[in-house]
Amino acid sequence: MAAIADITQDTFQAEVLQSDLPVLVDFWAPWCGPCRLVAGVVDEVAQQYDGQLKVVKVNTDEQPGIASTHGIRSIPTLMIFMNGEKMDQLVGAVSKTTLAKAVEPFLS
Repeated sequence: MAAIADITQDTFQAEVLQSDLPVLVDFWAPWCGPCRLVAGVVDEVAQQYDGQLKVVKVNTDEQPGIASTHGIRSIPTLMIFMNGEKMDQLVGAVSKTTLAKAVEPFLS
């Protein structure tokens, strides 16, 4: 099973921006109902693309600096980074099909 790391201000650069793999970042918070709904979808996508895609989570309550830097206005927000740049973004609870279609163009 693919492990999903919790990212902090200290680890964002190395884990996301310097990753050799495309990275799906799940911006969420514990009190957010739609975040809990999308968490299962994110887990499934992490397992489906294990080895091709890195999946990480950012708790916006604990890491407001990262959320602010990336213009997070509502959660859940899912961002796809590749080679240190944001390539795509999905806001709100999305289906597995929608998320898979968003990440597949960035997989090798």
